[in-house]
Amino acid sequence: MMAYKTQFNRTKRKVYAVLFFFFLAGAVVAQKKSASSKSSFTAQLINIENAANATFSYNTTLHNGSRESRIYDLNAQIPDGWSVAFRVEGSQVSSFNIDSNRTQSVTVQITPSPVAKPGKYEIPVTAVSGNDTLKLQLEAVVKGSYALQLSTPTGLLSDEVTEGDEKKIQLVVTNSGTIALNDISLSAQSPAQWSTTFEPTKIAHLEPGKTENIVATLKVPDKTIAGDYVTTFSAQNSNKSATASFRVTVKTSLLSGWIGILIILLAIGAIYYLIRKYGRR
Repeated sequence: MMAYKTQFNRTKRKVYAVLFFFFLAGAVVAQKKSASSKSSFTAQLINIENAANATFSYNTTLHNGSRESRIYDLNAQIPDGWSVAFRVEGSQVSSFNIDSNRTQSVTVQITPSPVAKPGKYEIPVTAVSGNDTLKLQLEAVVKGSYALQLSTPTGLLSDEVTEGDEKKIQLVVTNSGTIALNDISLSAQSPAQWSTTFEPTKIAHLEPGKTENIVATLKVPDKTIAGDYVTTFSAQNSNKSATASFRVTVKTSLLSGWIGILIILLAIGAIYYLIRKYGRR
């Protein structure tokens, strides 16, 4: 009888232990489920580094863990001169509705002031619905600005050339920003049948405040009609571009002028000869 009671008590304790284990497991699951159902506002990247004249774009996610749909108002505290835009499914919004236990992607686009100084800027972003305030801390690291200028040493953007000849044009490429520029390519949009070459053909690296001299050789085809023509020179890389419109006045060559005059005189002489020969009949 005593052995039976001892065995019974052992079994009873095992049952209690198993029940206690399942109770703890259920509590943990419930706690995790409760935690996962909380509303949240998160970002894939909270720190982005870019130029002052570029847009900082953050991919964020807002989760409504409440038991009812909610309308969230979006706000951001930005420095003076900056701008912010919130986009949901491609449309710019200031608030949006989200159903219970649903998640919505929100793109936060922040544009710094053109005169923003290099440095790290804290951008607090909030999504507010009633008493529920979701906070997100973003960081924008401004490293400077991209700027590029294209002109001539004197600033004069016009010249003359004789048809059938070529013209060498001095160009100056200037990095007027605060960030170095790499792989700057050169191109020209000229009238039909004209050709343009550059020396050098590309600028590998240009530090802020520095300039690079370029020689553009413009070839004008023979028999080009005299007049004014415009060629647009371009300097660009993946970050910035600059253009300069250059006016070229094409003149007829001296030899062509004398040939034209000679043809006219010959024509007049021929007419005079025909009149003298056949006019008396």
